[in-house]
Amino acid sequence: MILGGNEINGVTFSALKKTKVSITHSKGLWENDITFTEEDADGFLLPHNDALVISLNVLDFKIKRVLVDLGSSANIIQWRVLEQNLDCSNTIKRVLVDLGSSAKLTGSIIPATNLLARFNLTSVTTRGEILLLTNAEGVMKTTLFEVVDGDMGYNFILGRPWLHEVKAVPSTYHQLLKFPMPEGNKKIWGDQPAAREMNAILVSSSKGKENVA
Repeated sequence: MILGGNEINGVTFSALKKTKVSITHSKGLWENDITFTEEDADGFLLPHNDALVISLNVLDFKIKRVLVDLGSSANIIQWRVLEQNLDCSNTIKRVLVDLGSSAKLTGSIIPATNLLARFNLTSVTTRGEILLLTNAEGVMKTTLFEVVDGDMGYNFILGRPWLHEVKAVPSTYHQLLKFPMPEGNKKIWGDQPAAREMNAILVSSSKGKENVA
């Protein structure tokens, strides 16, 4: 669990093999039921105990290795991702972002110092905050991220603030994120190979630190 940042009150949803959540939107204009069934779990890799790792469009770029974490009360981005101008591909490829100048995204960081507790089994002080436009299957949100230093493995962590903002319901069991829209529910599928790759890296890193100690 990651504590800190801007807490947003709301209901934490969980889903095992089948969950039904009824969401009524403002003024009763439309109503959607979000349901997870066994059919949603067809085709995922077994054995399965993977975190929910997705890809998400941020600004004009598709970002991989985004962890969906209900245990986090903050949305988090790594400093290095901003420093590299959102170059989150597996190959070294420079990405230039049009901010009206040649400045990197680090120049858009809002000065702020927040303490994130129990982050990577310790506490870290953020380098600031930044507002970035996220696009989840056409749902556009200007999202506040806490900027952290060091290597947390994932490029982004989407915590409860973002999940509650888009009214998203994640299921790690089904490797699926669902959220309502007037035309029906939208889906973002988890990337199991990416989740397993990140888990292997984090386990290897942890063992390396133990050997050094």
